[in-house]
Amino acid sequence: MRNLILTAIAATAITFSGTAQEKEIQREKMTVEQRNQLQLKKMTLDLDLNENQQKEMSKLIAEQNAKRETKTAEMKSNKEAKKELSADEKFKMRNQMLEAQIEHKARMKKILNEKQFEKWEALQEKRQEKMHKMRKHRQHKTEGKMQK
Repeated sequence: MRNLILTAIAATAITFSGTAQEKEIQREKMTVEQRNQLQLKKMTLDLDLNENQQKEMSKLIAEQNAKRETKTAEMKSNKEAKKELSADEKFKMRNQMLEAQIEHKARMKKILNEKQFEKWEALQEKRQEKMHKMRKHRQHKTEGKMQK
């Protein structure tokens, strides 16, 4: 009986240490250029991009990620300063986000052919659904913690 308990404790300890190691690996950040390059290669595989399209997409990806980094830093500083956005500021931010999405979609339409664009839109929709599920799951998880 004692051996069984010790085995269970050892297995649990190994599981937790493995999980901690995995999280440590996930924390290692890639450079912006590395992320851009991986994103381009994934899009090339998914959409079968030619060389010209790859060059255009490379520029677009770099611009998008630079904008995202700036926006993330801005949001982080607002959060640290505990600054609450007014209704007008939220409207303005959401409006800017939608305008950026429209512009991005138009640029994608110029770069990709019709078949590639349709596939890209399908991939975007799938990604949106996945993000929605994750957000819902995370929200459900935090609600459970609050009740405890």
